[in-house]
Amino acid sequence: RNMSSAGPEGRKKMRECDGLIDSLVYYIQGTIADHEPNDKATENCVCILHNLSYQLEIELPESYAQSIYMQRRNTSHNDKTPGCFGTRSRKVKEKQQDTPLPEEKSNPRGVESLWHSTLIRIYLSLIAKSTRNYTQEASLGALQNLTAGTGPMPFAVARAVVQKANGLPSIRTMLHVSHPAVKKTAVSLLRNLSRNTSLQSDIAREVLPDLVSILPESVPASDILCETTASVCYTLYNLTQSSSHNARLLLSADGLPKIITISMNDSNMFSKASRAASVLLYSLWSHTDLHSAYKK
Repeated sequence: RNMSSAGPEGRKKMRECDGLIDSLVYYIQGTIADHEPNDKATENCVCILHNLSYQLEIELPESYAQSIYMQRRNTSHNDKTPGCFGTRSRKVKEKQQDTPLPEEKSNPRGVESLWHSTLIRIYLSLIAKSTRNYTQEASLGALQNLTAGTGPMPFAVARAVVQKANGLPSIRTMLHVSHPAVKKTAVSLLRNLSRNTSLQSDIAREVLPDLVSILPESVPASDILCETTASVCYTLYNLTQSSSHNARLLLSADGLPKIITISMNDSNMFSKASRAASVLLYSLWSHTDLHSAYKK
C-alpha cells in the first residue's frame, strides 16, 4: 500500500508485476462473497488499486493505448502520449463520449482489470456495504481516477457506473456521511460523471437535490469543506449549463439562496467556493426563461 503511492515509476512497476493486480482483485472478491467488506486487508487491497488507477489513462503502455483508443481522426496535435487530450476542441471531446470501448474481455488480466466492469462493480459493492471510511474513500477515489480523463475510457467507465451498474444510489448515500474526506471524494466522482452529457439527466434526477442539500449556508472555514463546496457548485454547473429543466430542479430544491450567499461572502471573496458559486450563478442566468422565477 505504501509502495503504490511512490510515484509514476512505482505505479508502472506494480502494474507490470505479473499476477499482482489479479491477486488483489481475487482477494476482494473473496471477502465480498464471504460478507466481510470491513476486513482490514480488503481496505489495503482497495487502497493499492486506488493508487494504481491514478493517472491510468496517461500512463497506459502504448500497446493498451492502441487497443483502447480508436482511430484518432480529425486531431490536429502531434502529442504521442496516450490520454493527453487537453488541446482538443469541444467537438472532438463530445465525439469521444460516443466512442465505445472495444468489447470487454471476459477474463481480464493484470492492468486490463483496472478499468473492467467487474472491478467497477466491486468498488460500488464496497461503497454500499463497507463501513470503513478508508475503504469507502478508496473505492470512490478509484472510480474518480478512472473517470478523470477526457478519452473514451473515462467516459465508458462513467457509463458503466451510472447505467450498467446503477451506482448512483450508493454514491448518493456517501454525500450524507459525516466523514469529510469520503464526502469530498464522492462529490469529486460526481463532478467527473457529470461531464458526460449523455448521463446528465440521470445524474440530475438521482442526486441533484442531494447536492443542493449538502451546500452550506455560507462559505465554510475549513479547506476540505471549501473544496467540497466548490466541487458541488461545478457539478451543478455541469448539470444545469445546457438544461433549463435541471436549472428549474435546482431552483425548486431551494438552491439559489445558498449559492448567492456563498458567491457573495466578502471575507472569502477569492475562495474556491465563492468563485465556483459565481460561475454557477452566471450560468444559471443564461436560462432566460427562468428569469422571472429567479427574481421571485
